[in-house]
Amino acid sequence: MLSETEIIFRLVLGAILGGVIGFERQHHGRQAGFRTQLIVCVASVLVMIVSEYYHYLSYMNPSYVRVDPGRIAAGAITGIGFIGAGAILKMGITIQGLTTAACLWMVSAIGLAVGAGLYIAGTAACALTLFSLLVLRVIERKMSRVDFKFITITADSGSDDSDINSILGAHGVRISKTDYEKDIIKGETTYDITISQVNHAPMKTILDELSAIRSVKKVVIKG
Repeated sequence: MLSETEIIFRLVLGAILGGVIGFERQHHGRQAGFRTQLIVCVASVLVMIVSEYYHYLSYMNPSYVRVDPGRIAAGAITGIGFIGAGAILKMGITIQGLTTAACLWMVSAIGLAVGAGLYIAGTAACALTLFSLLVLRVIERKMSRVDFKFITITADSGSDDSDINSILGAHGVRISKTDYEKDIIKGETTYDITISQVNHAPMKTILDELSAIRSVKKVVIKG
């Protein structure tokens, strides 16, 4: 049976570890910040303490209903999935909040570890999480990666896409896919073009050049 001092220590340690990760999320303006991460971690610690308590009762009294402490902990991990889903936002064609949702999941796991008395494991997991959020963020920004953009062009029905391809090619942009749609009533052709690039091309310049084509009526660039 855990002493009251040990219970309070575990709860405070969970608050510290969860709060540290939450502070980093709060600093970068994420949805689940300091208070949310702290509360999730403390709640996970408490869930694990309750699990151990019921396991202790079942061990001391054989007539008491036996409880597997792992089942309650698994329920906490399942429940945190709903909170993580609320942190994920779809804005246009981009998705934001995946890292924050992963942090919530990790904070919950850290809380369960601390609640189970695995202080070194919980502290090490917190340190690795901060390392990935702070240090790897800098490295990730310096890495070159393929960037995708989606261009929608509405032009006259009799237009040719050769001018469009030449403009995109002149800026070193690779066309990954092109979809065509023709509106016979309006006499318009719509080009849905997916482009990829490693070195970021000036989208404003590309937008102006595509708009300057005589047959083009509308240009939209997303991504």
